[in-house]
Formats: sequence, structure tokens, C-alpha cells
Amino acid sequence: METINLKTNKSNFLSGVLLIRPDIYSDKRGFFYESWNSVSFNKKVKITNFCQDNHSQSKRGVLRGIHYQLNPYAQGKLIRCTNGEIFDVAVDLRKDSMTYKEWVGIELSAKNKYLLWIPEGFGHGFLTLSNSADVQYKVNNKWDKDSEKSIIWNDSELNIDWPINKLDKDQLIISEKDSNGLTINQAEKLNFIF
Repeated sequence: METINLKTNKSNFLSGVLLIRPDIYSDKRGFFYESWNSVSFNKKVKITNFCQDNHSQSKRGVLRGIHYQLNPYAQGKLIRCTNGEIFDVAVDLRKDSMTYKEWVGIELSAKNKYLLWIPEGFGHGFLTLSNSADVQYKVNNKWDKDSEKSIIWNDSELNIDWPINKLDKDQLIISEKDSNGLTINQAEKLNFIF
């Protein structure tokens, strides 16, 4: 397992977010890899208390996010795409961080088998690039409706470079909840950041 620190949209390293490249063993029968191993993961990230596995399926053009939960229900997420391809985004929402309001984006796919670790204090979202995509992720805290928040995907201050140009015209699909997400400035005023 190789872990890589990712650079933000402003070329800074984003503390805590890690791209994980698993060791993949392939032969004429197919492949094998460990998508999660508590011992090796704990050496890199120092967390083993995942409490829930989630699985979403989305069709091409679906954009989900930017989602997060406030303390004491903040969630760390270990994300992978097991079918298709997505553009996955993590946004630093830690107001005392040197990379506050910066983001990273990476393509996760069934082909590359990358995993993305997003710790507590970050928002998360993704855009489905393939005809269909299955996204599976582990979380280290339970879902809590009252602490769940959403930053609008196209906030001009965050300026996330979503690869919408890879979609056909009018193919973007966003839920009503995500379309009504807060701007980062609104979240700051409401103290909905870390």
C-alpha cells in the first residue's frame, strides 16, 4: 500500500487527506487486493474505528456534495469507486488550517482502484463521469441528521474545478438539497465549520 499526500488547488499539501494506492495482484484469472486492512491502515492514518459502510450508485452527471457533519459527529471517510469513474473532491473546512477553503480533486475508478482518505474537518463531494458508478466508503462516526451540512458545489469562493466539460450539455444532475447548499461564507457566519 502506497500513500500519497495530495496538493490543493493552490499547490499546497492538504494535511490529512491521503490517496491510497493498494498493492494489486493480477494474473490471467483476474486480480486481488486488500481494499482495507486495519493494521496497515492504522500505521498510516491511526484510525481503526470504522462503524459503518455506505454504498451509493449514481448515473452519469450526478454530482453529490459538498457534504460533512459537524462535531461531535464529524466523519472521516475512506472512499473508493468499485464500478465506473468519479471525480472525488475534499474541501478543507478547518478554519485554523493553513489550507482552509482549499480543495483537492482526484479521479477514482474501478480501473485504478485508488482509495481516498478524507479525515474529519473536510467536506466531500463527487461527480459521476461514467455511465454509472458505485461508490463505497467507510465512515468512523454515525450519521446524524442534525449535524449534517452541505456547502453548495459551485461556491465561487471555493472555485472547485469540476470536470463538467466531460459531460454532455445539460447532463448535470444535482439533488434539491445539494442545490440549496450553503456558501462557505454563510457556513462561516452560522459557525458551521470546524
